[in-house]
Amino acid sequence: MFKDATIQEIDQVLINAWQAFRQYRKYSLKERARFMRTIATELENAGDELIQTAMRETNLPEARLRNERARTMYQLTSYADACERGEWLEARIDTANPNKTPPKPDIRKMLIPLGPVVVFGASNFPFAYSTAGGDTACALAAGCPVIVKAHPAHAQTSELVAQAILRAAEKSALPKGVFAHVHGASQEVGKALVTHPYTKAVGFTGSYLGGKALFDWANQRKEPIPVFAEMGSVNPVFLLPEKLKQSAAEIAKLYAGSITLGVGQFCTNPGLIFGIESAELQEFITTLGNEIKAVSPGTMLHPGISKNYSENRARALSQQKVETVAVSDAQPAENQGIPTIASASGEAFLNNPILHQEVFGPYSLVIRCKDQQELLEVVRHLEGQLTATLMATENDIVQHDELVEAVKDICGRFVVNGVPTGVEVCLSMHHGGPFPATTDSRFTSVGADGIKRFARPIAYQNWSDNLLPDELKNSNPLGIWRTVNDEVTKRGF
Repeated sequence: MFKDATIQEIDQVLINAWQAFRQYRKYSLKERARFMRTIATELENAGDELIQTAMRETNLPEARLRNERARTMYQLTSYADACERGEWLEARIDTANPNKTPPKPDIRKMLIPLGPVVVFGASNFPFAYSTAGGDTACALAAGCPVIVKAHPAHAQTSELVAQAILRAAEKSALPKGVFAHVHGASQEVGKALVTHPYTKAVGFTGSYLGGKALFDWANQRKEPIPVFAEMGSVNPVFLLPEKLKQSAAEIAKLYAGSITLGVGQFCTNPGLIFGIESAELQEFITTLGNEIKAVSPGTMLHPGISKNYSENRARALSQQKVETVAVSDAQPAENQGIPTIASASGEAFLNNPILHQEVFGPYSLVIRCKDQQELLEVVRHLEGQLTATLMATENDIVQHDELVEAVKDICGRFVVNGVPTGVEVCLSMHHGGPFPATTDSRFTSVGADGIKRFARPIAYQNWSDNLLPDELKNSNPLGIWRTVNDEVTKRGF
């Protein structure tokens, strides 16, 4: 339906974005926030047409999409509020002291926007992680123009959302080029966007291969730029002995729901579950298998994801010493993912890297470790993850301190007695993790702290008060929190 953008079109889009950046970077926090709230309103005004289009393109149910649109609107408005509050600017002021030897100069520091940001839409969240999603909201809050490359799997949905953003930009009297939207199924489009000299940062949610390609292109530029890529995760779960004795069956039922939620198409899907051989672990595996048998297959987002799931599932199940525990009793139709649980020993897991890899869909592998030492060894062989979960009593945690510390080294969010699926939009959320889960574990793609990804620090030394940005002026005209001579305050001086 949509043609790939040409190199000439991409060049013009980036020229427009760079020209818009010179103006938009000077817009006040309140003006940026007003624009973001207007986008949220326009998304709501897009009405049922937007929902129905997304349903046709993604196979997601209406209720899920309405909730996701509401989440996207909340992201925009809550990040707008955070933009206006200004804590993300990390304003620091150290006033001069002429009596010090040598004299101490006046130094003031804050974050300023990087420049045009290219955002790649995600396949599994057509609203919240795509055209008007978290990356776009964060970049706009930071003062950066945004160029979105639509995900081909929901191109029409992306187009409708883009039109809503452009209407909001027009109503907010923003400069041409503050937002642009392009299509492209080919790698050449992505490469051209990342390598263009006016692109100053990239946001991406998707596969490891896709994210790593963007990261490599960005680092091969004459001027390397940051790529904030979320690239998948198997989100390991660790079943500790005392907790398993107390509630093996209940935990199994909880995880059957988490594994199959949204046909398993979440980046926080629990793909690996570890425990120590015991009667309780066997009870967990049996109950989990019985629960999975009762879950009907669901239609996946698009044929490409369904094909990859079928192939990766088959590959994982064909490995030596991997046992199929259970599959859904219902036969899958075309493009449906069949819920599946498999199991293997800790030794088999340690000796076979294929078992470490993500199978994106309603699949999970239970690893049976022979003892606590093997469980610890398994953790030390895991790569970086978005999340890790302990199902444990407090005594379990105290008794497994070395394990807890090892798990802490590999994850961005550490869950106790819950499921990793479900990512709350709040300031304390960290949705990131060590490589290869993301390309930079210091930053989150969910929560207003994500704004900082698209800004850099600058220090002003010995500037007169009237020439400083409002954020750093003595009187604090914006009323934001600042650190003044090591004191956090809103007071001016």
